[in-house]
Amino acid sequence: MIHDKDYIIRIVKQFSEMLATLLLGKNEATLPEEQQRIFETNMNDTFKMNFEELSSKSSDEIINLVEQKDSAHHIPYFELLGHLFYFKNKENPNRDFAEKAKTFYETYLQKSGIFSMPIMSRIGELKNSL
Repeated sequence: MIHDKDYIIRIVKQFSEMLATLLLGKNEATLPEEQQRIFETNMNDTFKMNFEELSSKSSDEIINLVEQKDSAHHIPYFELLGHLFYFKNKENPNRDFAEKAKTFYETYLQKSGIFSMPIMSRIGELKNSL
């Protein structure tokens, strides 16, 4: 059981790092085919659903999904969700994605107690776009 939890959190962290890397180096509007396949695989491994399914849920529903997981995993999940919706908002500007990214980033900062200048900057950018 412990091995399964370690695997899950490793997948969450790797997916989050992938999105953070894409955000830092992103100049094009769409993901190349190989990165799109990796993205979809990570979505399925992490959330057991595709992005369209996840994004159709309200922020509260997604928060409830995270809170059903091991409490040690909450912080990485909220960071991942912030990156995920921020990335998708950059790819295709959408008020709902921006609001969710802001909510998940704020929840991440609150729960982690970490001060992250890049995330604070993204929250400011999201607030200005709303």
